Amino acid sequence: MLQIYHNSRCGKSRQCLALMQNSNLEFEVIHYLTHPPSFDELATIIEKLNIKPIALVRQKEKIWIENYKDQKLDDKQIILAMISNPILIERPIVVKGSKAIIGRDLVKVSTFIS
Repeated sequence: MLQIYHNSRCGKSRQCLALMQNSNLEFEVIHYLTHPPSFDELATIIEKLNIKPIALVRQKEKIWIENYKDQKLDDKQIILAMISNPILIERPIVVKGSKAIIGRDLVKVSTFIS
């Protein structure tokens, strides 16, 4: 089943959710700010995205700049930072089976979910 990791305060995430709602496909909405993924869940998402953990971090967020920016963090520490501060997770994320995409480009999301 399709999943969207959604932040209702984010315009891009709302647009992606609307696209998925209009697709008439079944999907699960995960409000990751109130229900953050576990370490293993986030590690699996990162693997499905085929990226390094740092590529999923919103590096302009105040929390990142103040607490992590100038530190030498390994992949595990970066994932732990995102779990502790889910606002740091780039959004939205759309998961389909063994693949995932960061859903900021609606054309790519449309192709991905079809």
